[in-house]
Amino acid sequence: EVQLVESGGGLVQAGGSLRLSCKASGFTLDDYGIAWFRQVPGEAREGVSSIVWPDGTKYYADSVKGRFTISSDSAKNTVYLQMNSLKPEDTAVYYCAQESGGPYAINIRVGSRTSSYSHWGQGTQVTVSS
Repeated sequence: EVQLVESGGGLVQAGGSLRLSCKASGFTLDDYGIAWFRQVPGEAREGVSSIVWPDGTKYYADSVKGRFTISSDSAKNTVYLQMNSLKPEDTAVYYCAQESGGPYAINIRVGSRTSSYSHWGQGTQVTVSS
């Protein structure tokens, strides 16, 4: 069974940093792209960053370029999102998802790339205070 579990969210002051983790099980990370998304209540889900195989190309939303970094650890089957210089507008629930199709997949743009994503995690709350 494919599962994605996010962790690492929390409350941080503006200018601070957090590192989110997305632990995958039921599949090998190197076989599928993984993306991070965020959502504020009442707003659409926004693509934040993705990593695409086989070459590990990384994509970022303009709003996070230069501040966020996506990385992966194959041995731990985990994808990370290092978030630096956090701003209050980064406050949201952050989700990771597997790049794949299926009846419940959602097409979302991440940076300059649009793809379909399914198998979402439960999300982790990030709150940035001013």
